Amino acid sequence: MLLQQTLTTLKALKLTGMAQALEEQESQAITQELPFTDRLTLLIDREVAHRDTKRLTRLLQCARLKHNACLEDVDYRANRHLDRSRIVALGSCDWIRRGHPLLITGPTGVGKTWLACALAHQACRQGLTVRYLRVPRFFEELRVAHSDGSFSKRMAALAKVDLILLDDFGLAPLTAGHRHDLLELLDDRAGTRSTIVTSQLLCSALHKSCNAESIVMRRVC
Repeated sequence: MLLQQTLTTLKALKLTGMAQALEEQESQAITQELPFTDRLTLLIDREVAHRDTKRLTRLLQCARLKHNACLEDVDYRANRHLDRSRIVALGSCDWIRRGHPLLITGPTGVGKTWLACALAHQACRQGLTVRYLRVPRFFEELRVAHSDGSFSKRMAALAKVDLILLDDFGLAPLTAGHRHDLLELLDDRAGTRSTIVTSQLLCSALHKSCNAESIVMRRVC
């Protein structure tokens, strides 16, 4: 009876991970022999792990990444010209915390979007907020936002996101309106929030204006 009351209280306090761990401990004879402090430590560790998992799930849902990619699966074959040490360094996400942008360029099919999603996934793992935006669709969404009066609210929300992934930049010529919207987005984030841009174009002008780091990918032969 006391155990059930304790489990109910833990769940009421939203200590779900701890409640699950306590139930497991009670069903395993070996844990009954552990000192109280050891059992308590295990309960706390489970709660921390449970919350970390929930947080990552929530961040990934909000990010809406196109690919379920992770840095551990990056293909470093020599003919791709990817620098392992540089990708590992980017995986620290320090550049995101410093508000630096990143350009990933290369021809169709080399994995630009996949690599960008892997870096974005790593950011979610470290508790950073992320949002994936495919540029052609994003410009259409902003056109609608201008029409219904939600543009300012949408841009204000995006300005708070730690990392935005702009995918497929430059597939079509930019109109004056597109350039204005893009400049406003990047200006809101300059020096404070990070942006990844993937493109088939070299984007030298964008590279210079944003002072961005870049990764140039090659087609695998």
